[in-house]
Amino acid sequence: MEKMIPTTVFESFASSVRLDVFFLLVKRGPQGFVAGEIAKNIELLTVAQESRFQRYRANIPLAVELIDDLTAQYCSGMPDQCTDPSTLTACSPCAPSTLAEQRATFKA
Repeated sequence: MEKMIPTTVFESFASSVRLDVFFLLVKRGPQGFVAGEIAKNIELLTVAQESRFQRYRANIPLAVELIDDLTAQYCSGMPDQCTDPSTLTACSPCAPSTLAEQRATFKA
């Protein structure tokens, strides 16, 4: 086997998302999934059908919630090193209206 093949494979498995997708597909077996089904199972993405195309979107509210939770856990016992997790939304490069719109989209 050429040396680059296992190197490339192991590099792919270093990405937790790729690894999650791989295990998801292994569990599914030969039937596999279409891209939209993978996106739904990974949770950080959503997919919407637009004519013949599928539009993928990042689940921004979930990402913000995850950052809030991780920050809150990290700050336990070290409040001087952290800011209030609720300020993360304010620090986001996304406009508040965009975040509100994203939250509404993902709750639907």
